[in-house]
Amino acid sequence: MEIVDANILLRYLLKDHDKMHMVAKSIIEHRKVFIPNEVIAETVYVLEKVYDIPRSKIQTAISTLLEYDNLELTTKELLKEALSLYSIKKLDFVDSILLAQNHIYKHTIHTFDKKLIALLKE
Repeated sequence: MEIVDANILLRYLLKDHDKMHMVAKSIIEHRKVFIPNEVIAETVYVLEKVYDIPRSKIQTAISTLLEYDNLELTTKELLKEALSLYSIKKLDFVDSILLAQNHIYKHTIHTFDKKLIALLKE
């Protein structure tokens, strides 16, 4: 199994380093690779906090990646829901994943985070 890390995804999405972008593009578009949820979370974090990219653009970019047939993901449905919540609810991405766990799988989420508690009650 081949796995990509956040650096590969970032170079692919940002196109900010020609040589690295071409390598990342070759991997992401032409190989069967696995992307763990943790790598998606790190990519979202870096795009938002380091590159100051709006949440809606992050959601669009990552959601597009989720549709690639050659990419394997832990839980595509969960990630789609988390990206939607991240864009709409203004939660950080990890809390969005937790809220998505609650919405999709009805998992009970234990937290002291008041904003997340309120959203879990909706």
